[in-house]
Amino acid sequence: MLHNEFMDIGFYLMFYPIVFFYGICIGSFLNVVIFRLPKNESLIKRSSHCMTCGAKIRFRDLVPIFSWLFLRGKCHSCGEKISPRYPIVEALNGIVYLITFAVMDFNAQSIIYCIFFSILICVGFIDYDTLEMDLWMLALILVLAVPSALLSDAVSLTDRLIGLACISVPFFIIGEIVAVFMKKKTGERIRGIELGDTILMAVSGALIGWKAVCASAFFGILLAAVFGMINKHRSGESKFAFGPYLAMGLFIGALFGESLIDWYIGLLTYDPYAVVQ
Repeated sequence: MLHNEFMDIGFYLMFYPIVFFYGICIGSFLNVVIFRLPKNESLIKRSSHCMTCGAKIRFRDLVPIFSWLFLRGKCHSCGEKISPRYPIVEALNGIVYLITFAVMDFNAQSIIYCIFFSILICVGFIDYDTLEMDLWMLALILVLAVPSALLSDAVSLTDRLIGLACISVPFFIIGEIVAVFMKKKTGERIRGIELGDTILMAVSGALIGWKAVCASAFFGILLAAVFGMINKHRSGESKFAFGPYLAMGLFIGALFGESLIDWYIGLLTYDPYAVVQ
């Protein structure tokens, strides 16, 4: 629909700002999820309030991104600084929606993937803060695989089933092996890859298929390795959350993974002599 040669430029100038606006509004709710879910607080009962003085945030101060800028990052009541993470999450969700529709066009699958990416943002930030993943958030990803399979044949059922196991099973085995080794060495059972990371790749594979999830794992591990080396050099700390990097990898893999895997397979199976003949 969007990638139609007869579409007027005016349509794009109208459509994408609307997409970004909806993205940042949903991003505002994601901030609530990221902050309250780990504390087991209700996501809807209590209105937004200052974390320092408890003052209720005025309606005009709830405009995503812009309110934070107008308030110069401070509470209107007590003047305490408000974390820049709030507008960052809002802007990130809006940008993710823009990229998704630009790559996938506007259809049922792209809408499902937008929801998926919003969940990944929550999963990544919560894991970064707590080193834990919420199982209900991971279950939502699996639930998304159902309408995705019913509304689109872009990913076959076989690809989804393979995707569910092809990364999660190796992750689980690696985690168990490292746990046994660490138990013998330190007396404490420490998994090399946590179960939350394993489940994340399983449910994501069921949604996006084996090609996309394999590419996702590659990019996620690569990003985690780079950050891990930087973090080790700066702080000397080797333990960090794996989830945010898997989430970034899943975003890349979901949008571009299948094409990249097809290109790579084509590279491996390329026969120059067949072309010459």
